[in-house]
Amino acid sequence: MPRKKVMAANWKMNKNPNQTGDFFRDFLPMVAGHTRDEIVVCPPYIDLYVAIEAARGSNVAIGAQDLYWEKEGAYTGEICPSMLLDIGCTHVIIGHSERRQYFGETDDMVNFKLKAALEAGLTPIVCVGEVLEEREANLTEDVLRRQCLRAFHAISSKKAPKLVVAYEPVWAIGTGKTATPQLAAEAHVLIRGEAAKAFGEEFSNKLRILYGGSVKPENVKALMAEEEIDGALVGGASLDPKSFAAIVKY
Repeated sequence: MPRKKVMAANWKMNKNPNQTGDFFRDFLPMVAGHTRDEIVVCPPYIDLYVAIEAARGSNVAIGAQDLYWEKEGAYTGEICPSMLLDIGCTHVIIGHSERRQYFGETDDMVNFKLKAALEAGLTPIVCVGEVLEEREANLTEDVLRRQCLRAFHAISSKKAPKLVVAYEPVWAIGTGKTATPQLAAEAHVLIRGEAAKAFGEEFSNKLRILYGGSVKPENVKALMAEEEIDGALVGGASLDPKSFAAIVKY
């Protein structure tokens, strides 16, 4: 059975609640009735409530860009899984390269967050990917293996079915450089192999692996034509409703 693609928008640190309302007013009619793919929008925390209300009853799911692994407590500035569930979030991005790069997130923290998200019943989109120096030093395979091994560590295969992985070559994020569809597909094969080791062959055949890194209406079709690529995690091009709708409907 073909895997249902996930087209996910990561707005990063963009848009206020009013702009979020405007986006959904324009975007929802453009994708109404589109059931071929799962559509997810991940706005900043302050916009989640507006996004969830706007998308209610539609074919668009709402996710957060991060979470903390503890259930509650003295963790100033953090948001736990139950808070996301309570307002109606269904998805969450974990371990984005910007979290790793600027906020010191480690492979172990990604693992804690993944466990917490799966325990809570959220659909986690776990990001892995190499930086330019690693790509140029031919370390891509080692980096992806390590990130997957640590992220999947001690995750129960009973809880794992909701897992989605996003491959994001860090050198292609916001730089306008895109990994060729073939390069991306090779990385996806490797990630699928690691998932098979962690959770078994049957699971890995169903695992959806997205590509992220300068995805635009112009290149999405070629990327999605690769059998190994099960959707996209879209940054800048998802901020405009027309552009993101064009990507979803590639």
